[in-house]
Amino acid sequence: MEVNVLNLSGKETGAKVQLPESVFGVTPNDHAIYLDVKQYLANQRQGTHKSKQRNEIAGSTRKLHKQKGTGGARAGSIKSPLFNGGGRVFGPQPRDYSFKLNKKLKQLARKSALSYKAQENNVVVLDAVSFDTIKTKNYVSFVNALNVADEKTLLVLPAYDNNVYLSSRNLKKAKVVVASDLNTYDVLNATKLLLTADSVKTLEEALAK
Repeated sequence: MEVNVLNLSGKETGAKVQLPESVFGVTPNDHAIYLDVKQYLANQRQGTHKSKQRNEIAGSTRKLHKQKGTGGARAGSIKSPLFNGGGRVFGPQPRDYSFKLNKKLKQLARKSALSYKAQENNVVVLDAVSFDTIKTKNYVSFVNALNVADEKTLLVLPAYDNNVYLSSRNLKKAKVVVASDLNTYDVLNATKLLLTADSVKTLEEALAK
């Protein structure tokens, strides 16, 4: 698939980039995408939730009242889950939600997500993206020139650029990542995928195996 290369002003440079079929033209595997996204979201969970069981509650250990003759239930401890302030039965405990996935499956998921974006014509290729200063209005002007200001965009750079990253950070619908850190969730979560010509090469080297 051949795509015209644009500059920061949204104008065609006259150059064209061939999106490799091995990365942007595979038959998408929805189950691989599901598993990779599931793993990504699971890894975002801290798993620090915790409630106290009855043996962890601070309180008196004395018997509340005599066993018989009160006309009520037989209560032995103020820490009982039946009482307000008592321990919680089967409450949440700290745990790790992460799980392992095969490397080839994760690669297939990323290629599937990229292929979906290519099929939908939601891939924009730029010659290069760089700013002289850190200013949000620089990034706003950039997405306005591409007519994608109202859409969720994911800009994929070949290497980390501090000026570009910090210029985009205040914008709700914009995200900037390095090609080597690209994940399936971010690709699917964005409406438009913005790549540089060098990013396409980096993705091809990393995924076309």
